[in-house]
Amino acid sequence: MTIFDTVPLVELRERTSIKWSQYPPDVLPCWVAEMDVPQPAPVVRAVTEAMRLGDTGYDAEGLNGEALAPFVQELYGWEIDAATTRSVPDVMIGAAEVLSLVTERGAPVVINPPVYPPFAQFIEHAGRRVVRAPLGDDGRLDLDVLDSAFARASGGAYLLCHPHNPTGAVHTSDELGAVGDLARRHRVRVVADEIHAPLVLRGAFTPTTTVIPDAIALHSASKAFNLAGLKSAVAVPGPDAVDDLARLPEIIRHGVSHLGTIAHAAAYAEGRSWLAEVLDGLRANQALVEDLLAAQVPKARWEPPAATYFAWIDLRAYGAEPSRRLLQHGRLAVNDGATFGAAAEGYVRLNLAASTATLTEAVRRMRLALG
Repeated sequence: MTIFDTVPLVELRERTSIKWSQYPPDVLPCWVAEMDVPQPAPVVRAVTEAMRLGDTGYDAEGLNGEALAPFVQELYGWEIDAATTRSVPDVMIGAAEVLSLVTERGAPVVINPPVYPPFAQFIEHAGRRVVRAPLGDDGRLDLDVLDSAFARASGGAYLLCHPHNPTGAVHTSDELGAVGDLARRHRVRVVADEIHAPLVLRGAFTPTTTVIPDAIALHSASKAFNLAGLKSAVAVPGPDAVDDLARLPEIIRHGVSHLGTIAHAAAYAEGRSWLAEVLDGLRANQALVEDLLAAQVPKARWEPPAATYFAWIDLRAYGAEPSRRLLQHGRLAVNDGATFGAAAEGYVRLNLAASTATLTEAVRRMRLALG
């Protein structure tokens, strides 16, 4: 039994979020980034008390940074000055606004496909131009490819996914140092989405701004504590980016949910034991899925990720459009790899933050659909 085995499927199906409303009831949803867990008790108490008090007004600047600072100090030994941080509605809106701060309209922004699909969408919505620097065959940063992309993006920016979604790679301090050297050489500013940082399962997380001083990082409790519906995030500047972030228009924080900030603060302050259960459960689920795939879908290829709660599975040996076949013939919903980048056609992303029964059934449906 892990924390993922504590909420019955029948109760999960009472939820009305996108994970549970996108598909008919006969489809098993193992796609979008929502965890099948009970909410952390401290978060439930904090939100309930806020509702009792009527504390549902506008969010005050600084609350999110003040909540984040002791959490990252304890987790990574990372000291941040809460007074230099800025609250933003969520990580992607924050990333787009930071890109608007550090680049001119029309500027190039480098990304590493396969990568979280909204990266390209938000860059284009912000009036910037996407430059693609694909990951290497090992699912990690290819520094030669990145060097070439930065040369084409001089005067622009780099939107780094750290840890990387969907591969689950955790960039090392040496890799980040090399990125910083390339960025300085080519005059590229680094903006890091670090939303999955608390979900590192193996190895150590190095905050980007501790290695690249003029970088700006985006953090949120959203993914690690299953709070996507309670939006709140915080932008954290490196020591050489404080003045840049200070220029963020005050109006941006008007989109921050005060109730979201209350929930995130409670998670940061009192949710460490809950998070430890989640991490233990994810390690167990990785081992489970590894065994299930080896026995039932033997031509599948994947490496249990060092971070996140996703399995990035190569199903190319089973033919074209595996995600469509899984949905049509197995009634199993996963993320289509091609949405993360054209070269990832034939891959799928499976959500591991689910019960033993759900994951066992998911792999069974995979076997039936793929033959």
